[in-house]
Amino acid sequence: MKTVLITGCSSGYGLETARYFHGQGWKVVATMRRPDPSLLPASDRIRVVALDVTDAGSIARAVAEAGPIDVLVNNAGIGVVGAFEATSMQSVREVFETNTFGTMAMVQAVIPQMRERRTGTIVNVTSSATLASMPLAAAYTGSKTAVEGFTGSLAHELGAFGIRVKLVEPGYGPTTRFAENGAERMNGLIPDTYADFARPIFEAFARPQATTQSQDVAEAVWRAVHDAADQFHFPAGADAVALAGPR
Repeated sequence: MKTVLITGCSSGYGLETARYFHGQGWKVVATMRRPDPSLLPASDRIRVVALDVTDAGSIARAVAEAGPIDVLVNNAGIGVVGAFEATSMQSVREVFETNTFGTMAMVQAVIPQMRERRTGTIVNVTSSATLASMPLAAAYTGSKTAVEGFTGSLAHELGAFGIRVKLVEPGYGPTTRFAENGAERMNGLIPDTYADFARPIFEAFARPQATTQSQDVAEAVWRAVHDAADQFHFPAGADAVALAGPR
């Protein structure tokens, strides 16, 4: 029985991915900053573990508690939407610390055990913001685009040790807590001078033609883990698939 460690399981894509892998018979290490076992089924194949991907000590403890890991899914992330001019560098750094450096730190923490066994899979979850330029998301897009470049290079060097590395690129998920989790960070990021520019953009966000559901992402992660055709990009959700187009 294989074990998957998933970051950011308190809601949205991470939570659904944990449920999905458990439903497929896997052992699941579901990590979150504030552990809440009630979010997941009571099962001897699920462990809910505390993890803050911006804290080196927390990462070391979580990986040690997890034991042998067959698959790492880096899903934890935070968002920021607004005019870049109005976004403090502190907020920019917070986004990169979680989305970019947190992903890198988790990867670095699991490489040794996977390299020694010469097997394993790492799935980094980014965003459809990397597939097409979107306004009012410069800092967030930068953090996710950095992960895409990092992952592409990583796939080459870890492939030499039998470790597979994949990208899952979800679209816009209105049912997730993206906006709620970033509400304080995004407060005041649309100054009056940007109001006319931002208004139609937010109106379009409120009436999307296609969206991504958490199940779409869970299924994309599953496909990425079991891919035997060397596919690297896995867009998740109807909107992300449309943006990705033929590759």
